[in-house]
Amino acid sequence: MCAAAGHPRRDPRFAPRHGLPLPLNLAIFRAVIFAAALGGLVAGVFLTGIQVFKVLPLISQAEVFETAAGHKDHSHDEGSQAGHDESTTAVPSLQFERLGLTLFANVLTGIAFALMLTAGLALKAGKDVREGYLWGLAGFATFSLAPALGLPPELPGSQYADLEARQIWWAATALATAVGIGLMVWAPKLALKVLGAIIIAAPHAAGAPHPESFEAGNLPAELAAAFVSATLVANLLFWLVIGGVSAHAHKRLAPNPAQ
Repeated sequence: MCAAAGHPRRDPRFAPRHGLPLPLNLAIFRAVIFAAALGGLVAGVFLTGIQVFKVLPLISQAEVFETAAGHKDHSHDEGSQAGHDESTTAVPSLQFERLGLTLFANVLTGIAFALMLTAGLALKAGKDVREGYLWGLAGFATFSLAPALGLPPELPGSQYADLEARQIWWAATALATAVGIGLMVWAPKLALKVLGAIIIAAPHAAGAPHPESFEAGNLPAELAAAFVSATLVANLLFWLVIGGVSAHAHKRLAPNPAQ
């Protein structure tokens, strides 16, 4: 109509693509990046704090049992005792190095997960902080809870199956859980929702890889159980912080589509 009246036709500067509720522009991209960086940083520091008080002490206890098992059949002469004394003096520096590496890994992992979560919020045009917590719960179920049902977190000194087999099963389980949750939440038909539940259960029906034979280890069962529960609780809180902080930051930073 405008072109016929002699006025030049003006197309929208950022046309929506594939039915997305918001145009993909620089402001949205910047909001996603900053929100993910903040959410990942806060969650990584938070997780490290929990691990320092609840998880790392359990690992240290397990390493004591592992070291005792390695030396129980060896005699200790003066030379070995001197080496032991020298190693004990290096323990504080080793613990400090471990803490720094743990913090770096947690922040980096948190930013990566927060980037996926915040991108999902942007694509769904979600600005409710409660949606962030729901996305966080979905992330926990996908990357922590579902794999832990077959391959629970293990302490040093535990018996392991083949590393490659465990990695393949973990990745397949995480992928199946993500696809299954997506179908169960967003699929319009009941049959697809049921298919999503079947996909989630498939890796567990196939079974996780485990050692061919088990031998009685030196780790107390109570210590292993405490490590599993502490790790899962820490990961749950980690994901809730990622979801809450990222969603809140995205809500504050994302442009208003009406503007």
